[in-house]
Amino acid sequence: MFPKVVDQHKPNKPLIPNGLGVLYVLVSSVYLFLLYYLDYAAALPLAGCILFGGFMGLLDDWMDLRWRYKAFLPIFASLPLAVLREGKPVMATYIFGKVDFSKFHLGGFPLGETLFYFAIIPLIVTVATNAVNQLGGLNGLETICPSIVMIGLMFTSSRSVLLFIPLIVYLVLAAFNFLGKVFVGNTGSFAIGITLASYSIIANNEQTLLLSILPFIFNSSLILLNVFLFGKTAHLVLEGTKLRSNSKRSLVTLIAHNRLLTERKLVLAVSSLVTLSTFIAVFVWSIW
Repeated sequence: MFPKVVDQHKPNKPLIPNGLGVLYVLVSSVYLFLLYYLDYAAALPLAGCILFGGFMGLLDDWMDLRWRYKAFLPIFASLPLAVLREGKPVMATYIFGKVDFSKFHLGGFPLGETLFYFAIIPLIVTVATNAVNQLGGLNGLETICPSIVMIGLMFTSSRSVLLFIPLIVYLVLAAFNFLGKVFVGNTGSFAIGITLASYSIIANNEQTLLLSILPFIFNSSLILLNVFLFGKTAHLVLEGTKLRSNSKRSLVTLIAHNRLLTERKLVLAVSSLVTLSTFIAVFVWSIW
């Protein structure tokens, strides 16, 4: 049913079903629409964002879009949040405390709210989605790491019912993905990235998201700096059954620099970093 792609990090280069992230999109959307039917209003914008994210990822899987194009696609996925005005225009920050954008007016024009819904929200969704999408390439990275962040976000909010079924579905996909049985594709990575960003806005715990995805942001920063400054991308070299890197152009290649590691050890190493950042985010939330 699903197109197969080559698993580049296996000695025999097996063909693996790709695009299984569409199952996450479909099941999560149906679940959220049922919640909306039961008068849980916040479920509608989250469903809309996931559907947008899934469609954009599917488009990328079909057309293999260049980064300069798909980097801005998440802006459109933030439209359900902006148009439906979901999420209070109040953002908790570690430096300035809680900033209430609804208090900023220019004459009679709600400048603060407009800035929040049509500038800040798209920025959060775009950065988070692209950061999650860029931390991939190994079996489990695109599924285990976002699942850890999702658990942290659910723990620090009162709207975790929105993510009960999405988390279960993605954990099942993560198990098969880690075993090298399926790939979620860009469909899954885009959808889960937008899920994390959208949910953090709906639940008003953007600061938890920021701390949790620091390893993702660090990875994206390394990749972009090397691309723009040196025109070089990160890659791993397969030697027997282990992976090695001669460069430090991403989080994965930094860990594997001049050392031989199995794919699973690399994935577990990165997952441990995400677990640590998420734990710190939850701890900070608990004492904030």
